[in-house]
Amino acid sequence: MTFLERCIEQSMPVWQSCLETAFLRRFADGTLDEACFKGYIVDDSLYLREYAKVFAYGILHARSMEEIRVYYSLLSFVNESEDAARRHYLRRYGLTDEQIQVLPLRPENRAYVDDMLAAARDGGGSAACAMACLPCMLSYGWIFREILRRSPQVLEGPFGPFVRDYTGDRYDGLCKKWTAFGDWACRGLDEAGQRRCGEIFYACSLHERRFWEMSAVPRDDI
Repeated sequence: MTFLERCIEQSMPVWQSCLETAFLRRFADGTLDEACFKGYIVDDSLYLREYAKVFAYGILHARSMEEIRVYYSLLSFVNESEDAARRHYLRRYGLTDEQIQVLPLRPENRAYVDDMLAAARDGGGSAACAMACLPCMLSYGWIFREILRRSPQVLEGPFGPFVRDYTGDRYDGLCKKWTAFGDWACRGLDEAGQRRCGEIFYACSLHERRFWEMSAVPRDDI
């Protein structure tokens, strides 16, 4: 078992518990209030702005052009594919980036991005940067594949395009690429380094669950 596989195994109970949050249960069964999803899209937009900064730290810590290319590839994916889906739903709700970028991050979101950026900034190099950003990416792939397996009818509802983005071949391929990169970045870590990176991965997985819990309550400022 690779280091990252061990990290995922440790976090899997947290990922599984995400499926039991009110937001994702209602998302899957078609009863989610669109006001909640509207708030989620706003919160996710604000999150992605901060998430992209982790890649900047990854590039800063990079020891080769290949590492820089890997971080750039994920930044490009967030900017192109994830941003396209996000903008689709912003238009659906009559919102623009200009309107939402001045909004505050809710406390759960702020705590998440602050911890993620601190992990990427405060030592640990590429390994810490990878462990800070991978729980979001990998848990989304797992969660939405599981939702699709349990509730295939979700594709026919208003959130179908969103589910397709996270269950398609392109996203799956990127997850595999980044899993391999995470293992590469963590190669040769001593016991203390492995423990620290494992803690970062688990902490960010917990933040993912808190984000889903937060999203069950609509924002009151949009």
